[in-house]
Amino acid sequence: MGTYTYTARSFGGELKSATLEASSRDDVIAQLRRQRLSVVKIDEATTKKAKRGRIKMRDVVIFTRQFATMINAGLPLVQALTILADQSQNKVLADVTRKVVFDVESGNTVADAMGKHPQAFSPLYVNMVAAGEAGGILDTILQRLATFMEKNDALVRKVKGAMIYPSVILGVAAVAVTVLLIFVIPVFENLFSSAGLALPLPTRVVMGMSRFLRSYWYLMISAGIVGWFSYKRYTSKPDGRLRVDRILLNVPVLGDVLRKSAVSRFTRTLGTLVSSGVSILDGLEITAKTAGNRVVQDAIMESRASIAGGDTIAQPLKKSGVFPPMVISMISVGEQTGGLDEMLSKIADFYDDEVDAAVGNLLSLLEPAMMCFLGVVVGGMVVAMYLPIFDMINAVQ
Repeated sequence: MGTYTYTARSFGGELKSATLEASSRDDVIAQLRRQRLSVVKIDEATTKKAKRGRIKMRDVVIFTRQFATMINAGLPLVQALTILADQSQNKVLADVTRKVVFDVESGNTVADAMGKHPQAFSPLYVNMVAAGEAGGILDTILQRLATFMEKNDALVRKVKGAMIYPSVILGVAAVAVTVLLIFVIPVFENLFSSAGLALPLPTRVVMGMSRFLRSYWYLMISAGIVGWFSYKRYTSKPDGRLRVDRILLNVPVLGDVLRKSAVSRFTRTLGTLVSSGVSILDGLEITAKTAGNRVVQDAIMESRASIAGGDTIAQPLKKSGVFPPMVISMISVGEQTGGLDEMLSKIADFYDDEVDAAVGNLLSLLEPAMMCFLGVVVGGMVVAMYLPIFDMINAVQ
């Protein structure tokens, strides 16, 4: 598939220029003729660097809310999408929206047109739009989508925010230790060698670390790079990802945050899909893909197989060991009463608060732990280098 820019004249004589994806120039001509457009010029577009940029979640949320408002106000789909393309500040999203406009004008549904652009519109988004189009409630579905994405984005930011603090502290510690070993310790080493004193064991260990780092720094950098790529390769395999995710869920405190955020994301995603008219089987498949944890994903897919076999959702979720008993019980009640979507939304709201509490607990434990770590590492190195100086002072006295 290539990208082509064209200029064509409508039946009324109006010139129109846009871009589209097609297999060949002949395919472009055929598509334009189906729209009763007379071809003036067709050029194969060169891929611009800006069009490979990133589309932020916030940009899609704003797009969705504005799209819903315009549809609710009675604007035609094509006109609403054209306005959104013209006013979008994200150039990549604007380009994607123009392609969606062209596909809709060519006779595709909005969902099918959006499905061609997974970098902007996730499978969950496309399926909900399809359900909204089929049910004639696209504006309601879009509002629900925007709310869902805002809450999901807030949840992701909470979990990432909990990881920022220890990452910064570890980074500062690594820089401090490196500076001490490369620039400060050698000064003390020269001083002690000229004094000819017998050095304590801690001092000798620190000086040995300094000499090793200065002599073999390239080996340490290489080992770090090899280790990183080995980890990425291992986690790219299904079994590797499953083992790592299972270990993370069992880490004290951090595992609690990840478990509760996984429950919140699962229940909110599935609840939003089911309440929007997406079938339970499709909803479970989409939810599994957006779970963010392989253990949770496998549990959801087992639930999907259970439903397809005429069983319930709750039993496979219980066997996974990921979901708390309260969640299993509430889902089971929701299935029995026919109010699964409402029950899932209540669980998600509850676990949003639980994630806040879990993140707070994690940070309250990390702060003193990180301070102790810095004190032991950096302070220990400083004390080790001052021990011989104390011996020198005692010798002089």
